[in-house]
Amino acid sequence: MKAVGIIVEYNPFHNGHLHHVQQAKEVSGADVVIAVMSGQFLQRGEPAFVDKWSRTKMALAGGVDLVLELPYVYATAQASDFAKGAIALLDAAGCDSFCFGSEQGSIMPFLNSLELLTEQSGAYNDKIHDAIQTGISYPKAMNIAYNELKGDRSDFADLTLPNNILGFHYIEAAARISSLMIPMTIQRIGANYHDPIESGNHIASATGIRKAFFEGGDIDALSSFIPLASFTGLQQFAAEHGTFGSWQQFYPQLRYSILRDRPEHLARFAEVSEGIENLLYAAAKGALDAEHFLTRIKSKRFTRTRLQRMMTHIYTGFTWEQLRSFDAPSYLRLLGMTQNGRHYLGDRKKSLTLPLISRAADLKDPMGMIDLHASAMYQLGLGSDEVKQEFTSPPIYFGETPER
Repeated sequence: MKAVGIIVEYNPFHNGHLHHVQQAKEVSGADVVIAVMSGQFLQRGEPAFVDKWSRTKMALAGGVDLVLELPYVYATAQASDFAKGAIALLDAAGCDSFCFGSEQGSIMPFLNSLELLTEQSGAYNDKIHDAIQTGISYPKAMNIAYNELKGDRSDFADLTLPNNILGFHYIEAAARISSLMIPMTIQRIGANYHDPIESGNHIASATGIRKAFFEGGDIDALSSFIPLASFTGLQQFAAEHGTFGSWQQFYPQLRYSILRDRPEHLARFAEVSEGIENLLYAAAKGALDAEHFLTRIKSKRFTRTRLQRMMTHIYTGFTWEQLRSFDAPSYLRLLGMTQNGRHYLGDRKKSLTLPLISRAADLKDPMGMIDLHASAMYQLGLGSDEVKQEFTSPPIYFGETPER
């Protein structure tokens, strides 16, 4: 069976994601779609809108055949490390290709950009270093260096756009491990990453969908932008928890974590650097909500995303020492599968290059223990009694009851 891999967050699964799944399968000619999906905390440093089990159900209903969890170590990392972890998992799962949505819509510009930056790596890094010295953020420094190298040529990818940036890092990560997976991209359609939802348009960004809910508080208003299974999943989650994941919901716990210890203690946590621990501590003293807190700590050196990742790591207790102790994913965590996905695993299980884990009790290595802890902290932030949900939730089987 031929498999195409996709890298997703599904926060939540919407009509644009449905289009991506369908197109990925079509352009690759694959029999199976394998999704590597972030767990309870996401790449932009946010708690997931709904938990990973709810999002797994949405994905399987939307045409994904296997859902594998991207470990916390990579799911909450900067773009290059996020891509490194996700691509390694797709490769280990035996994917023949991987397909991402992009503003570019064509794969060749990405390959050209990779060749340019590989050949000019020394000059590229020097330019990044020089730009950072002016006080700007690392992502902006990278963009300045890249634009100086490519000049006015139009046959390179535009790396100012969020999906293009991630797509480039996917291709870069695959090249670094000499993966045989074929990279593919499809044109992103509808709303851009940060666009609000628009009446009459059935495709909206996940950011726009979440923003619309938090501003209006009405799930029904989202129904035209998400498949029925997603809509039902959101209703069920709301009925069970009475809320959705957000920093506004999690902030009281975060604030307690920051104020509990001295500022120098905060410097232990991943991404906390350059003396910002003092500002974090001072801001937490006076900020009563998450937005007020972010306003107090934001600067041109630290992007909102970088700050939110700091917040995530402080909240979960994830340290620099832990971050630096991992080089690659150590397992494939199965969250869910269709009957088609089950057949794929039956065919390929012996050729998988990482152990396949289906029970939380088997996540005994340090990376797995971090995932279990992060999941418990997510449930705590929701005010849920199910802090042991990892141990009571088997992989979701979508379709007929599997044979015993």
